[in-house]
Amino acid sequence: MIEYEKMIITATTANSWMYPDLKNWAETTDALIEDVVKCYEAGAAIAHVHLPRGEEIETVKRIRERCDIIIQAGMSSYPIEERAPDFHAKPDMLSAILNHHDEHFTEMTVNQIHDLDELEQYCITCEKFNIKPEWEVWHIGSYWNLNYLIEKNLLESPHVLTLFFNWPGGTWSPPTADEYLHRIKYMPENCLHTISVMGEEQTNIAVMSIANGGNMRVGTEDYPFLKEKVPAKDNAEIVLRMINISKEMGRETADPSEARKILGL
Repeated sequence: MIEYEKMIITATTANSWMYPDLKNWAETTDALIEDVVKCYEAGAAIAHVHLPRGEEIETVKRIRERCDIIIQAGMSSYPIEERAPDFHAKPDMLSAILNHHDEHFTEMTVNQIHDLDELEQYCITCEKFNIKPEWEVWHIGSYWNLNYLIEKNLLESPHVLTLFFNWPGGTWSPPTADEYLHRIKYMPENCLHTISVMGEEQTNIAVMSIANGGNMRVGTEDYPFLKEKVPAKDNAEIVLRMINISKEMGRETADPSEARKILGL
């Protein structure tokens, strides 16, 4: 039996673009910080946070005053020029997509090109601010771009990836076993992977990720339910459910200190 590192759970604290009327997420900065702390207390090692515009530095500071959860700044859909406040807030990690955004949600559509020049700038700027990039992988072409950056010596391993499944739009991929196995088969060397699944198939792919040494991203941004038609009370409840599944499979979860070592922070 292969012995894997402890599983790292990332809690996504943002709103659901597919279920905008559900509203089981934080809608103010104060509520966001409380949500992050509750996810930390439930066992999440990373908080994926859409830092409130105009409050980026203060929000990171306030979270760190309450707990040592790893802060991962989201909203990779923005062009890098609009993310200067996120860099200056100095989170531990920052999300960047390795391909273009093409997403179609209930009330909005997102289309944004992220070319190789922008990806190079992410590498350079993350190094300047001592931030670890978290690379979003939506299809196999993402790996070509990642290898391009690696070959240019712009990145230090381990490379932290999040594999996306079933997010609607032109970069959609099926939330199936063969798609997951295909994605990890072609993953470059020295990578750690987390999965993000939008939809009720989340648990099925989670079990595969846990069994194959992967990690989990869960929360209201991805799938704000405990199971089909059963909305979660809050993100902490979603985190705790995934921790229990992992424990049932014989794999413990990492606390933030352990996760920092695994991720090379």
